[in-house]
Amino acid sequence: MKKILLVTGLALMLSACSSTSTTAVSKDAQVTQDWSVEKLYAEAHDEMESRNYSRSVRLYEILRARFPNTRQAVQSHLDTAYVYYKDEQQPQARAHIEQFLKLYPNHPNTDYALYLKGLIVLNQDKSIFNKLASQDWSDRDPKANREAYQIFNELVTRFPESKYAADAREKMERLVDALGGNEIAIARYYMQRGAYLAAANRAQGIISRYQNTRYVEESLAIMMTAYKRLGQQQLSDDTRRVLAQNFPQSPYLQKDWQPDDIPWWRYWK
Repeated sequence: MKKILLVTGLALMLSACSSTSTTAVSKDAQVTQDWSVEKLYAEAHDEMESRNYSRSVRLYEILRARFPNTRQAVQSHLDTAYVYYKDEQQPQARAHIEQFLKLYPNHPNTDYALYLKGLIVLNQDKSIFNKLASQDWSDRDPKANREAYQIFNELVTRFPESKYAADAREKMERLVDALGGNEIAIARYYMQRGAYLAAANRAQGIISRYQNTRYVEESLAIMMTAYKRLGQQQLSDDTRRVLAQNFPQSPYLQKDWQPDDIPWWRYWK
């Protein structure tokens, strides 16, 4: 009986929400029926600035329906994506920004659209904890990090003089570091599990793809120790020489890398 009551209650709540939304749309449509496109856009923008996101979205939708071939209607696609982004409704934000890029690939604000798309992808991976604290990007889904990097890279490649390019480049640097951080975590795990070949391969990948990150020294140490434990002494000695040449003060030169040798203090932000 409790289960039935719960389902019924949920259905009533959803029905009430739908009814409220429909009523709000009807009311806005009636209130704005004599408005010009300029007034409608200005009101929608003001609601966005005031963080009245639901009404802002409704007004932009009304604008596009009534004045589909105006510049304000085109701009409203971008504005709606931004509203959803600020309201932390990332799937809806992404849908609108991708629609804009598809419909208007040569729009003067394409650089901004790409920048906003990158931000949307970055914010798709937010948890309650990450809303309360600064998130270490290496803890994020690496697939999302790679996608965000590609979007920002398209921005700086196509629009190197864009006012959004500098921040996009900064985010790309953080994303590369985050991707390297994700790989080093996997290499550490393999070492701790005794999967030395897998650990060496992961570490080699970091050196190849993320050579400008802070994880190269530890990667060399992992390779040096992993090769030694695999009985590949020559490879271990060769890696040690590279480590000594590039990091002459490395503590790893004094001993082999051990599973508990994760230097957390060096990566603390």
